[in-house]
Amino acid sequence: MATAGPRSCLRGALCKQLLLTLVVFSFACEACKKVIFNIPSKLEADKIVGRVNLKECLRSADQIQSSDPDFRVLEDGSVYTTHAVVLSDEKRSFTIRLSDSKKQTHKEIPVLLEHQKKVLRKRHTKETVLRRSKRRWAPIPCSMQENSLGPFPLFLQQVQSDAAQNYTIFYSISGRGVDQQPLNLFFIEKDTGNLYCTRPVDREEYDVFDLIAYASTADGYSADLPLPLPIRVEDENDNYPVFTEAIFNFEVPESSRIGTTVGVVCATDRDEPDTMHTRLKYSILEQTPRSPGLFSVHPSTGAITIVSHYLDREVVDKYTLKMKVQDMDGQFFGLMNTATCIITVKDSNDNLPTFRQNAYEASVEENTVNVEILRIPIEDKDLINTANWRANFTILKGNENGHFKISTDKETNEGVLCVVKPLNYEENRQVVLEIGVSNEAPLARDVALRMTTMNRAVVTVHVKDQDEGPECMPAVQYVRIKENSPVGSKINGYKAYDPESRSSSGLRYRILHDPKGWITINEISGSIETSKILDREATTSRSDLYNVTVLAIDQDGRSCTGTLAVNIEDVNDNPPRIIQDYLVICKPRMEYVDVLAVDPDEPIHGAPFYFDLANTSPEINRLWTLTRVNDTAARLSYQKNAKFQEYYIPVTVKDRAGQSTTKTLRVNLCDCIHPGQCRATARSTGGTLGKWAILAILLGVALLFSILLTLVCGLVSARNRKGFPEDVAQQNLIISNTEAPGDDKVCSANGFMTHTVNNSSQGFCGTVGSGVKTGGQETIEMVKGGHQTLESCRGAGHHHTLESCRAGTAEVDNSRHTYSEWCGFTQSRLGEESIRGHTG
Repeated sequence: MATAGPRSCLRGALCKQLLLTLVVFSFACEACKKVIFNIPSKLEADKIVGRVNLKECLRSADQIQSSDPDFRVLEDGSVYTTHAVVLSDEKRSFTIRLSDSKKQTHKEIPVLLEHQKKVLRKRHTKETVLRRSKRRWAPIPCSMQENSLGPFPLFLQQVQSDAAQNYTIFYSISGRGVDQQPLNLFFIEKDTGNLYCTRPVDREEYDVFDLIAYASTADGYSADLPLPLPIRVEDENDNYPVFTEAIFNFEVPESSRIGTTVGVVCATDRDEPDTMHTRLKYSILEQTPRSPGLFSVHPSTGAITIVSHYLDREVVDKYTLKMKVQDMDGQFFGLMNTATCIITVKDSNDNLPTFRQNAYEASVEENTVNVEILRIPIEDKDLINTANWRANFTILKGNENGHFKISTDKETNEGVLCVVKPLNYEENRQVVLEIGVSNEAPLARDVALRMTTMNRAVVTVHVKDQDEGPECMPAVQYVRIKENSPVGSKINGYKAYDPESRSSSGLRYRILHDPKGWITINEISGSIETSKILDREATTSRSDLYNVTVLAIDQDGRSCTGTLAVNIEDVNDNPPRIIQDYLVICKPRMEYVDVLAVDPDEPIHGAPFYFDLANTSPEINRLWTLTRVNDTAARLSYQKNAKFQEYYIPVTVKDRAGQSTTKTLRVNLCDCIHPGQCRATARSTGGTLGKWAILAILLGVALLFSILLTLVCGLVSARNRKGFPEDVAQQNLIISNTEAPGDDKVCSANGFMTHTVNNSSQGFCGTVGSGVKTGGQETIEMVKGGHQTLESCRGAGHHHTLESCRAGTAEVDNSRHTYSEWCGFTQSRLGEESIRGHTG
């Protein structure tokens, strides 16, 4: 009853206002389609009833009003209860009024509220007297106020059964609050059905009690089914909102922009959710230090944000906020609580390091190195010993030659300037450096846009003079001398000087090292002259520089050393030279041989070479021709009618400047498969065979024939004694005292290897047989179907095969020789050697 009076007054006032409005605008109102909502008999506060389509009625409406103050309508058409509503009648209606103030248009939507139709379950009974068409055994929605002041016992409601009209009915209840904890909170009068509460209840502990009511006769018969009887505890705003923490701690960078969220404070309220009792509102009561106001808090979320640009750690590094939270959406009668919020301002690099002076001076003696000459202090307001405070120094100008280095002292944050490369007083008596300083961390973005990123200062370094010895500068000095210059030719030599006087007077010179002793130096002037004829081709260095080490000494005995690089200019004093002496051509396998020439002079005096047959006989000119191959080679070819013999062919070679030389080449046109065969024969018969040599050859041949004859006779005898297979003729005849396995060689592309001047590389073709020459003993091995070895190369130590080879492939079919063929070949060769020996 305590709240019934004010609520009735409020309804009356609203009704009067609504009626007045209807009178004023009744001439323009139009009714829209009626809306019907089915609702329970009791609705709680702020509960949705339904939704109305306002756009369908008046799309341009800008004002929405309800004729019933118990209901409110939102812009989307949702209808809510403003407080708890009980429908005493089966129906209730009100009107939603829509207005367009610009068009002066008004429309109304009728709303009808009806009870939800519930089908009651009929009670089964055995007695016909209890069968009634209408029963009253249903609870009226019941609630009780939290923390009620009484008087107790407090009457709640009456439970009554229709059976009480004819019978004596006794009522009882059970459930939490009766026979369950909390015990004896509720009781019901047995005869009347009046329900009472015995003491105050805390909703935060028990928000609803689900009781069960029973109606029975005196003999214990249940007149009705057990009736659920919920009792809801109405919330009272009896709980203060409480912050989740007594002290909130947040951090924020000082360079943060406006609108940056610092942190979020949070509070809870134990009262009933989604009611005004738990609708909290946050605010800042006090900021320390007070001015200027830097922070604001969102009233609903508790988010604290920055609202000013004056956040500067160097001015204030910590702020304390006294936060307030109040329920009832912050209304003055709402309950409130407070907490403390400490905001620490984190350092940002918003301050440039600055020099205390714009100019500094320092001095250093010349020729000193790795010495500290100046310490440069700086100031930085940012947090000490952080990357925002630590300095980086840079030499911006004046250190192009790399004489200086600057670093940072980690303890004092000073710039330490050092000399790392010796300075020369005579070259530069003063050096001006421009030094810049910045921080390890980059500047904050807003600061970088407002100012330069580096502070600068000028350092003037004065170089002090020292009494020092002579200087050999430059260390390497060059002179030119023509090759083959006469002995005693004088040339400007090496010059050192005194750095103080910039003069060479008073210095003495001496040669420390001269590789070939070609140069002498004047002790006073340093000029040089040749002591021998210079030969460029005799120097070991191919860079054409002849280096001489010179020592310069002053009157005090101090010295320096330098290098005199003598460039020996080439003279065409060397004709080209043919590198071969003896050439072998295997006819008809080889059609030509190449003649090569070299010139030790520089290329300008060398190739291209010109080859020619010089002063040759008509026979040589008829049989031999010489054609150009490239700048350094010519091709010597023979005619097909040239005989097998040695020819002596003079060849002239000339360089581009006309220097020439003639060399007689010994050319052996030989009937051979490989040039190595003729070379071996030439070496073995190079001298005249004496009578003892001829006798030894004949005895060797006779011994060989006797061995072969003995083997043949043995084979014939064996055939007579035993039956030999028919293919005995295909067997191998082997006479061998082989002491080592044979070697394999591979042909070049044309079947021959390259021949050098000294005949040190003798190529041959095919696979060598298993016979080798060892200790002067010769082995001859004939194998049918394989390579036939005819003779040994005495110089090369290998047996050369008889087979021909084209493109590196051995011809096996031509390598089958009978014993008679071998004998004929050997006798013919021995005959030729005998004739040559007699001729010699």
